[in-house]
Amino acid sequence: MATPREKLASCDPVWASLRAEAEGMAERELALAGFVHDSVLNHDTLEHALSYHMARKLGGDDLSPLVVRETFEEVIAADPGVGAALRADLSAVLDRDPACHSFAEAFLYYKGFHALECYRIAHWLWTHERPTMALFFQARMSQLFQVDIHPAAKMGRGIMLDHATGVVIGETAVVDDDVSIMQDVTLGGTGKEAGDRHPKIRRGVLISLGAKILGNIEIGEYSRIGAGSVVLSPVPAGCTAVGVPAKLINCKGNARPSQAMDHFIDDDKSG
Repeated sequence: MATPREKLASCDPVWASLRAEAEGMAERELALAGFVHDSVLNHDTLEHALSYHMARKLGGDDLSPLVVRETFEEVIAADPGVGAALRADLSAVLDRDPACHSFAEAFLYYKGFHALECYRIAHWLWTHERPTMALFFQARMSQLFQVDIHPAAKMGRGIMLDHATGVVIGETAVVDDDVSIMQDVTLGGTGKEAGDRHPKIRRGVLISLGAKILGNIEIGEYSRIGAGSVVLSPVPAGCTAVGVPAKLINCKGNARPSQAMDHFIDDDKSG
């Protein structure tokens, strides 16, 4: 007979799958069974598991794990969109990263996912007139995960930060749904200009490793930015931009580059 937790999980496919995967982990690796139970199996919902798991990572001498968890729980209760984004982000990692074999792996171990969920809490705090706490979470995110996302930035759902180390996203940046961003990517300004000064990344864009996109420019939906490129001008939808400074080389690319995760660059300059 199903337990109350199992019955509750059955209404949430992502959480049900994650719990089943975690049970398998605990059975296969007994030394980590306590960790897996504490982080996943002892909780009724994915949101509660997240608040506990992140509290253990983010808490410390400056802010206790208990207060971190209470803050996460407060935000999650106030904004159901956080839970929806959480599930979309987990699904994005499992769907797009060939090294990821389960929701449980991403939830427990992937720092890009952890950084993104920390940002989501910080963003809510920022937009609800709690900038000091928001900036605290930003600083902890940077220290722990080597990812620096300003809490005022606007991030959609189903985003993947692959490897994540060195990702920097500025204050007025916008990243729409279903974007994939590799390590060492910067969405920055071009200097000391004030106001709206950071890139706008539209739906389904793939930004390859080491790319720098600078200034208040738009990267059109389903476009690609090649590895190591420095982008200073807008990129039309569906195009590929590569080089320093980046130039358009192909506007007949993959229809869903962020999902396909195809980093191969075809130098066809037609279109």
